[in-house]
Amino acid sequence: MYSEEFYRLALRHLEGYGSATLRQMLRLSGSACQLFTQPEAWRSKMSARARKLPPPTVTTDMAHQVEAELCQMEKYHIRMCSCLDADYPYRLKNCQDAPLSFFYRGEPIFNHTRMLAVVGTRDVSDYGRDATRKILSELRGSDVVTVSGLAYGVDTEAHQRSIENDLPTVAVLGNGLGRIYPSGNTALARQIVERGGTVVSEYDFHAIPDRVNFPRRNRIIAGMSDAVLVVETAVKGGSMITAYIAHSYNRDIFAVPGSIFDSRHDGCHELVRKNMAAIVTSGTELLDMMNWNTQPVCPVQTSLFVQLSEEEQAVVDVLRGGEVLLDVLSEKMNGCSPSKMAGILLGLELKGVITCKPGKLYALNN
Repeated sequence: MYSEEFYRLALRHLEGYGSATLRQMLRLSGSACQLFTQPEAWRSKMSARARKLPPPTVTTDMAHQVEAELCQMEKYHIRMCSCLDADYPYRLKNCQDAPLSFFYRGEPIFNHTRMLAVVGTRDVSDYGRDATRKILSELRGSDVVTVSGLAYGVDTEAHQRSIENDLPTVAVLGNGLGRIYPSGNTALARQIVERGGTVVSEYDFHAIPDRVNFPRRNRIIAGMSDAVLVVETAVKGGSMITAYIAHSYNRDIFAVPGSIFDSRHDGCHELVRKNMAAIVTSGTELLDMMNWNTQPVCPVQTSLFVQLSEEEQAVVDVLRGGEVLLDVLSEKMNGCSPSKMAGILLGLELKGVITCKPGKLYALNN
């Protein structure tokens, strides 16, 4: 029998299984090891269609490949984060298209209390650089972790200014950790890790920076963040894809306004026009709108005379410890679908029991 880490890597080599099926298999089996070694314990609970798939097995070729990958990970100080791990980003875990696992080099800071994605065009203007520098300098000391894609332009500026202002930063790649792309940011990637940040990739070690990879990696940038700041972008491009994905994940979106004579600002203006993003011109404004400039206040007591359902009472019990982010609340309410959770929260708001604050932060009313 192999190690749990071996089996988690082997999962990535299974053919014929979709991501949703693999996720269900993991949930029913409880571990990658049991998924492979005790299929009789969970296969009967799968859908009829899934049961028609062959039982997952480790072939000789697969074993050799996984063993080589384990040696590679040890040599280059790479770790794997599975959706079964406590370190897996809880914000991302609640997204239907989240990866089952990913690789990283650095610190597992994915569940920090304040996560801000900063994205924008590769063809950044001096204005875009100055805006990124200004906003991130004003976030200094705010306990924010930034997330971006290590591309040239706004991404590079975001990582550099985060380091400059002692903000840990996460770089999400569109290729494997065997190389840094673009190569000109190799030193920056090393500095990110040295300063307490991390470099992340869902792709295998030798995966090349293929064009189709970058739109996919944008879902990770959006998914592991509380909010997305779009500094500068045209109407079409990767930054707009990230913003649209973030909007579908119910994340807060902020956009920096710019010149109406420069197409590099058209995307930000479009997001504002569609009521998808709020204008932000400073780090202080962003902190205010995200409610990140205040300490949570623990409510004293809710009304004794409000009639609560069992699910509503469960939510109230969670919130007695203080303000809780929507994603954290959903994670604690096991088995509660997003639509059901939305109904419970709306009911509690209408009863005057809870309040929804900026940044999808819920709290009990005093």
